[in-house]
Amino acid sequence: MKLHEIRDNEGANRKKKRVARGPGSGKGKTAGRGIKGQTSRSGVALNGYEGGQMPLYRRLPKRGFTAPNAKKFAVVNLGQIQSFIDAGKLDAKGAITEDTLVEAGVVRRKLDGVRVLGKGELKAKLDLTVAGASKSAAEAIEKAGGKLTVTTPAREETAAE
Repeated sequence: MKLHEIRDNEGANRKKKRVARGPGSGKGKTAGRGIKGQTSRSGVALNGYEGGQMPLYRRLPKRGFTAPNAKKFAVVNLGQIQSFIDAGKLDAKGAITEDTLVEAGVVRRKLDGVRVLGKGELKAKLDLTVAGASKSAAEAIEKAGGKLTVTTPAREETAAE
């Protein structure tokens, strides 16, 4: 195959539909919009509109709350860390921080910190410094003879008075 033989796949490029260009075009006069009515006019937003009836999304009760300042953590499992150690991309003897996890490609970016979860099996003895860890992950690291340092303080439970 040469450069001048390269073509798009059949049907990959379609001609633009030119509406309102006379009766010969097949899309003249009303431009395929039919006659009268809301959808024939410009500025139509029918999504969720039910002809004046109270729309479903307004009839149903609202529930829940999304915290605007919630922290977003990059999540990594112990099994992933172990597979990167086995592949030689991470050094288990040195200290493993969030930055080394990003450099090795275990997580794409840190976001508000890296949180370690306990899924998978950990055989290596690690010195791990991360923003957060689940209880099962902390137990697995301790059991393997490693050390876990959590940089983000745990949320304090506020007592209701």
